[in-house]
Amino acid sequence: LRYLNQRYTMPTNKSKALLTDIGTEEMAHVEILGTMVYQIMENASIDQIKAAGLDGHYADHGKALFYTDATGNPWTATYIQAKGDVIADLHEDMNAEQKARATYEWLINLTDDAEIKKILGFLREREVVHYQRFGEALMDVQDNAKPSDFCK
Repeated sequence: LRYLNQRYTMPTNKSKALLTDIGTEEMAHVEILGTMVYQIMENASIDQIKAAGLDGHYADHGKALFYTDATGNPWTATYIQAKGDVIADLHEDMNAEQKARATYEWLINLTDDAEIKKILGFLREREVVHYQRFGEALMDVQDNAKPSDFCK
């Protein structure tokens, strides 16, 4: 959502298109992760759910998806940032991609399941590509936009 919101203040067609494309792809990542988690949970026994420390989740949501962080805090739009300063937004986007890459690496370290590692590895690779594309967008904006277009 961050990238889809920020695209409106991008000063070049290339940067607008890039944020649209990456924002759309990130929504697909949510679908991939949601499918993976649901497939893990759907056949889990109550004992497995308890052993995984998910009994609180199960008590509130059964085996349904409910988006939280690793400590159980519900997802919130607070994470969605759009400053309106193109340079600041693109730098923040690059930082977000690096944080996501690191998180995928740590998740890979937490599992022995080869299929899950494969999925997480794919997503990690996409974060690296997104980081690179945001760097290219930053150069495009700096090279092709007027400084007066940087803050909207």
